[in-house]
Amino acid sequence: MHAQRGDRLVVESPVTGAARRDGEIVGLHHGDGTPPYDVRWSDTGEITLVFPGPDAHVQHLGREKIPDDGGTAPGTARSGEEQAGAGAGAGAASGRPGDFGRRLAAARRRKGLGLAEAAGRARMSPQYLAYLEQHPAKPGTATVLRLADALGTTLVALQGGDQELPPGQGKALPHPRLADLTEDECRALLSRHGVGRIALATGDGPAVFPVNYDVVDGALVFRTAPGSAPAAAVGAEVAFEVDHIDETMSRGWSVLAVGRGEAVTDAGTVRRLEERAHSEPWAGGRRTLWVRIRPFRLTGRRITPADH
Repeated sequence: MHAQRGDRLVVESPVTGAARRDGEIVGLHHGDGTPPYDVRWSDTGEITLVFPGPDAHVQHLGREKIPDDGGTAPGTARSGEEQAGAGAGAGAASGRPGDFGRRLAAARRRKGLGLAEAAGRARMSPQYLAYLEQHPAKPGTATVLRLADALGTTLVALQGGDQELPPGQGKALPHPRLADLTEDECRALLSRHGVGRIALATGDGPAVFPVNYDVVDGALVFRTAPGSAPAAAVGAEVAFEVDHIDETMSRGWSVLAVGRGEAVTDAGTVRRLEERAHSEPWAGGRRTLWVRIRPFRLTGRRITPADH
């Protein structure tokens, strides 16, 4: 397919063969006129980045003079095929895939398909499929349904709508590798802060509680309310666990820290912790007790593909 600026791109209905959408090609990305194109759609006036599929063709009409804007009108959103959506804006230029792209690429690999074969099954260009896998994008429902059907999965799975399910329900890697983490690796993963789980003994038996935490001067710190269950960590030997599970790529890691909990009572230290806290506790409420855990043992493991 070749075009010049001023030509029209027509997308036909795969059922009737009649024009479903058309727009003016206002920007080229290759000197030989091959896709992709920047298209100003007739129905909305919006300009989007288009990778034409097999249901599209170019009408070589009059050569209306288009101001040279470097190939893309300033301030416009970029999207695939007809429109990948708002998620393919400035962030798309980075070439870093979004969650949809990662799920899409993983589903294609599980099916054992190359880009060309998968694109053919989904009735779209390989260039557009590569774009979806490699850039943040939000394609329309019809596009996602075609992809899901071609890859033997579901729209919900590709869009991440199953993320409310308990983690770990994805398929295991064909050849997983379980590796121990060094203490430095464990500390690096812990230092990202977020939500961890503290395990301790209570009057009702062993219990585990999720808490918002941070790492300060090598120690784990979290806030809780005096008299609450997590406050029982003060003066006790406890375990603190953080992990990450990548459902899309079927890999993950976990880190376990063991140490003794202590209450932070120094007013200056408490003030410093309050000032640098990344987040209020998600559970809300007034939580005035800071608990600090200085790990004396750190262990961790990571699951990756065997050839990683």
